[in-house]
Amino acid sequence: MPPPDRRPLERADVRIVEERGPSMLLGDGVLVTGQVERVTDFETGFPWQHARADGGWEPDPWIGDDPGVVCHVKGRGLVVVSSCSRAGVINVLRNAARVTGVPKVHGFVGGLHLSGGLFEPIILRTVEALAGIAPDVAVAGHCTGWRATHAIARRLPGAYGQTSVGTTVRFG
Repeated sequence: MPPPDRRPLERADVRIVEERGPSMLLGDGVLVTGQVERVTDFETGFPWQHARADGGWEPDPWIGDDPGVVCHVKGRGLVVVSSCSRAGVINVLRNAARVTGVPKVHGFVGGLHLSGGLFEPIILRTVEALAGIAPDVAVAGHCTGWRATHAIARRLPGAYGQTSVGTTVRFG
């Protein structure tokens, strides 16, 4: 989707910072992930995040992922909040651990983008990899899809949390 029009934001004295890498908000309290490093062989993102070149398709580095935010909850680990996890939730979580140097993921809140025929084939691999990361809390969002939601609830019953509009999740 196209970015918002900068002019009204700038007229309202909103400072716009463009950054492809990780950056901090609120002092050092919140990390914005920036581009997510792809490390899994099964989370390849959207096919339209590719450009046609020489008769084939190649990844297009100018089509960015949706960034997430990360907080380190003292004594518990990382809490990662992602909108749709288009880079793949496992890539998102591993990237957060790599960027912060904190291996423990305490919680994940966000979409896993596992609905529909394009993504449902990777549900089982994603859920098994998520179980290996072992978050204490896993709250699957809007684009996870019912099949993936049920798989997460079955595989991680102690961590799974149902969400809907207005849900509040507290960590700390």
